[in-house]
Amino acid sequence: MLKVNEIFYSVQGESTYAGLPCVFVRLTYCNLRCTYCDTEYAFYEGKNLSVPEIISEVKKYNCNLVEITGGEPLFQMNECLELMKQLCDQSFEVLLETSGSLLIKEVDQRVKIIMDLKCPSSGMLKKNLYENINYLKPDDELKFVIGNREDYDWASEILKEYNPGNKCKILFSVVFGKLEPIQLVNWILEDKLNVRFQLQMHKFIWHPETRGV
Repeated sequence: MLKVNEIFYSVQGESTYAGLPCVFVRLTYCNLRCTYCDTEYAFYEGKNLSVPEIISEVKKYNCNLVEITGGEPLFQMNECLELMKQLCDQSFEVLLETSGSLLIKEVDQRVKIIMDLKCPSSGMLKKNLYENINYLKPDDELKFVIGNREDYDWASEILKEYNPGNKCKILFSVVFGKLEPIQLVNWILEDKLNVRFQLQMHKFIWHPETRGV
């Protein structure tokens, strides 16, 4: 059984899949407490569902793209791995949104991972599991959420030290309401960083605190 916070149908708001219709399966629990977290309601709220029950609910939306998110979905490691495997077996295109604080080594190779390394302003810098960079695939994405210049400089150093751009796509986004997008874009252009800038599209379509979108 998995503890599920919500299952909903919306457009993908982030990543290179932004703008595409997607079914989101938000799992309960998280091992982090980021300063800017926008899904604190997923820390504990939810109901227990079996993998077949979750897949049955997903199928109601007649959408092939599915994202497993949280919270931190890998906090429920074994059951989450099984859910993703079964979704892949049934020809769904599966995305996993994970913080990078828990090992991704066992994730099904068919799953596209969107991993979020935590910058200093998150307060969770010490939770980053840098070993995970070794397991990223060309179709995976490594995301940095930037809240200030310190975060940007730190992320830039990580790119130099680990060179993840040779392994996967790199995403830079702002902490919503903390850093103006134009400022981050200017920094990226000034330094000629080979990264993809992104916005949280859903926070511009709906009110930033709206659930289930």
